Amino acid sequence: MSQKAERFLSLDVFRGLTICFMIIVNTPGSGATPFAPLEHAAWFGFTPTDLVFPSFLFAVGNAMSFTMQKFADAGTGTFIYKVLKRGLLICLIGYLMSWFPFFNHTDAGWVFRPVENTRILGVLQRIGLCYIFASFIVYFVRSKTAVIIISTLLLIGYQVLLLLFGDPAAPYGMLTNAGTYLDKFVMGDSHLYHGEGVAFDPEGILSTLPAIVNVIVGYYAGKFIQQKGKGYETIARLALMGCVFIFIALTWNISFPIGKKLWSSPFTLLTTGIDMVMIAALIYAVEVRAWNKYNWTSFFTTVGKNPLAIYILSEVLIITCWMIRIGDKNLAGWINDVFYQKIAPGALGSLLFAVSYMLLCWCVGKVLDNRKIYIRV
Repeated sequence: MSQKAERFLSLDVFRGLTICFMIIVNTPGSGATPFAPLEHAAWFGFTPTDLVFPSFLFAVGNAMSFTMQKFADAGTGTFIYKVLKRGLLICLIGYLMSWFPFFNHTDAGWVFRPVENTRILGVLQRIGLCYIFASFIVYFVRSKTAVIIISTLLLIGYQVLLLLFGDPAAPYGMLTNAGTYLDKFVMGDSHLYHGEGVAFDPEGILSTLPAIVNVIVGYYAGKFIQQKGKGYETIARLALMGCVFIFIALTWNISFPIGKKLWSSPFTLLTTGIDMVMIAALIYAVEVRAWNKYNWTSFFTTVGKNPLAIYILSEVLIITCWMIRIGDKNLAGWINDVFYQKIAPGALGSLLFAVSYMLLCWCVGKVLDNRKIYIRV
């Protein structure tokens, strides 16, 4: 019987912080351009918003470090079943969310939304796929050195594939990279993301390869914290390794630009490096120094205890608000225009709307937490 892993408040805070920020950047108020740090980089480059999704993958790896031994003790067959069941269920939920609300409102009334126009991949699908592949790698490849080699091959191999099969004149372009070619060939234009105004999926098939490494690094960071404990050695080594990753990323950026939408290999190293530095800072503040005078950590752990459930709620609820029409506006836009843009016109009003929406989702998390309801996928 394996000993129950010790819980670390800093990791729970990190997970909740990631979800809160994710909701804020995903639901800006209409009527104004958000503040620049709350928008993704147009293509190459990096903003704080670009850190959110990879941090979620890093947190998935952290959680794996607590559950992997339990799965391993159950046997290989049970392990494969549980990992596939959870990962594929997350993918299915993500697909259903892209299809939601399943009907379109037209002049003729409500009509069934055709499946042939639904996006196949997305945020939750990437989480599910990265979880499956990262779990299999760390379970079946017992040697940590071998896992490091595989992770390195995923990062380098991704760049090699882009250079070999992309447009030689622009191998890293949005419409000319090998990943876009592969996505269009396998899924077709109608099943890709069109948020950029063209058929391009930032959560495409090929760019999933480097994203797997975000989960693997999160797993080993969580495992290291459990083994070394809440001490200065843990903080120093995590921060140092994070800085090394950031340095490699900035150096690699010379030949392979950092970019979230392409999910370039240096982007993976940069984000995992920042995540390790953040975790080190949280361990120092929360675990070592116990800077929690006003119990501020409970705000984030409230969300962190139901991360996927709160994220899914935030997406479904805002889509529902977009469906409800008030005059020529949807409900979310109407609320923003008649209230937030009146009291704080421009980017500030957009931010206040986003924060208010995040707090609404937090309240649901608080109700679930008070009732000890923890939804696990």
